[in-house]
Amino acid sequence: MTKMHNEAEDQNLTVEIPEIIPVLPLRDLVIFPYMISPVLVGRDLSINAANFSLNNHRLIFLSAQKNSNIDEPGPDELYREGTIAKIVQTMKLPNGLLKIVVDGLVMGKIKNFTGETEYFEAQIQLREVQSSNDAEITALIRQAEIAFKEYASLNKNINAETLVSFENISEPDRKLYFAAANINQAIEGKMKIMRKSRLKDQYYELIKLLRGEIEILKVEKEIDHKVQENIARTQRKFIIQEQIKILQEELGEDDALSEEAKLLEEIESAGMPEAVEDKAIEEYNKLSKIPPMSPEYTVIRNYLDWLIAVPWKKQTKDKLDISHVQKILDEDHFGLEKPKERIIEHIAVLNLVKNMRGQILCLVGPPGVGKTSLGRSIARALGRQFVRISLGGVRDEAEIRGHRKTYIGSMPGKIVQAMKRAGTINPVILLDEIDKLSSDFRGDPSSAMLEVLDPEQNFSFNDHYLEVDYDLSQVLFITTANVRYNIPLPLQDRMEIIELSSYLEVDKIEIAKRHIIPKQVKLHGLSKSRVKFEDEAILEIIGNYTRESGVRSMEREITAVLRKVAKDVVSRIQAKEKGSKKQVVVTPQLVEKYLGAPRYKKHIYEKGARIGSVTGLAWIRLMSPLCTARRSSPSPVSSAM
Repeated sequence: MTKMHNEAEDQNLTVEIPEIIPVLPLRDLVIFPYMISPVLVGRDLSINAANFSLNNHRLIFLSAQKNSNIDEPGPDELYREGTIAKIVQTMKLPNGLLKIVVDGLVMGKIKNFTGETEYFEAQIQLREVQSSNDAEITALIRQAEIAFKEYASLNKNINAETLVSFENISEPDRKLYFAAANINQAIEGKMKIMRKSRLKDQYYELIKLLRGEIEILKVEKEIDHKVQENIARTQRKFIIQEQIKILQEELGEDDALSEEAKLLEEIESAGMPEAVEDKAIEEYNKLSKIPPMSPEYTVIRNYLDWLIAVPWKKQTKDKLDISHVQKILDEDHFGLEKPKERIIEHIAVLNLVKNMRGQILCLVGPPGVGKTSLGRSIARALGRQFVRISLGGVRDEAEIRGHRKTYIGSMPGKIVQAMKRAGTINPVILLDEIDKLSSDFRGDPSSAMLEVLDPEQNFSFNDHYLEVDYDLSQVLFITTANVRYNIPLPLQDRMEIIELSSYLEVDKIEIAKRHIIPKQVKLHGLSKSRVKFEDEAILEIIGNYTRESGVRSMEREITAVLRKVAKDVVSRIQAKEKGSKKQVVVTPQLVEKYLGAPRYKKHIYEKGARIGSVTGLAWIRLMSPLCTARRSSPSPVSSAM
């Protein structure tokens, strides 16, 4: 804090001031006339200037830097206006710095710098401030006094002694400089006062600075008051919570309290959207006011557990390398070129747009052609979680949308349950047997599926149990069906139908050799060195023991053969027969031995072409009105000519 010198020191003003004196640059400091202030000198140029002044007339010109961040300022970085001061005291510090106490004498202005290189030296012109003694200056002094007192009452750094010193000053210019020196203001603001050549103008600038600082201090005080209120409220809440905790410990209910605190922490860290989190906090506040023994407590607690368990932000990173996806699909499935191509196209688009709301894929084909396993392979290729939902026989709409949580035993629908099992917001969900959906008095599940499978709506899917919107737009839905025409038309409109045709015998042989036989051999504890299937044996199983579009029956028959082989191998090993480790080659004769007489025989028209005859089969589900009138039954119509 700067101080006003006494009356005896006013005699210093009569000292003759030379025209050329050293210049001392100041950082973040403006010294006005009549003020005594300590200055720390550390730069070489500044120390040289101070030493020259001490060895001669002890006078020095104090000029503020325009930019305090510059360590070695040049003449252009110094304000031209400043104060001529006298060095009244010096002290050398242990770290090599010099501390001087200066007494401001009179205002001055740099006319030009000299060529001195050891320190800054300039030709100084004295500045006389024009003063007057009229009503305007009197009014300005009163306004400045009022403003400074208000400023001092708001600023904690100004003590009572400073305010008393200000009130005891009678000279207008000294009162002005004292107030300006004690304002917490930037250099530029104080220099505006120093640049003015009339005392009235200086007072106007002073009052403007004081008013601006008063407004800032009022805002700071208001903010501080609000902060203190918030702290007091937080402390009060903490004290009350501690008191409740102690009471809970006395009553033996501390575990319940810690469990509720843990529940709140889980809600806040679940990553819910703002609207959902507000709903969860609202339910949590209800929970905290209900006794744990109340039935409603269990209902709300289960609801909050579901909100926490459902994924809101966590997702897996997609593997969008087309060659990798193609490799996985080829490893898991033989044939099925059209479905594979459609999946590759879908992933190619994902590489370009990263987030696509496209058609839902529906795989339609006979049983056993690999629809479900294809969906699992797609999830593995993309690196996503896979969840299968079986829709066969679902009759209740609540199975899809969930029940209201007010009902006893209520829970979310299959979709939300699947999201919980997946644990991410972007799994692959397989809706199996969508053509088996049916309806009764409990509602129509297929209508509930419309919102799930519509890319334009499923970003805000509303489950009756959760009662909040849930985003399903990141989910890759794949549906399967055996008969396309059993799928309701509104659902068909929302899906892209991909037909999976029946396998040919050639395809079945390759599937058996590449997938079924290696898998079943391993499951039966055998190895390739123990058993080998001839192609004719596989063809024997396909032609004489199965009649199907897929490969499930073929797999069952191969499994039956391997069980017989395993039995023979174990029997030979236990009997310690020679050649027990010899490889068993499955031939058509061995197949007939293990499986018995063939179940299916080839008809005469299957054994070769016959001149003048043709075999045909026709089947249609939807017939025109004219055909319906002539049709007696919905059974297949066959004809031979």
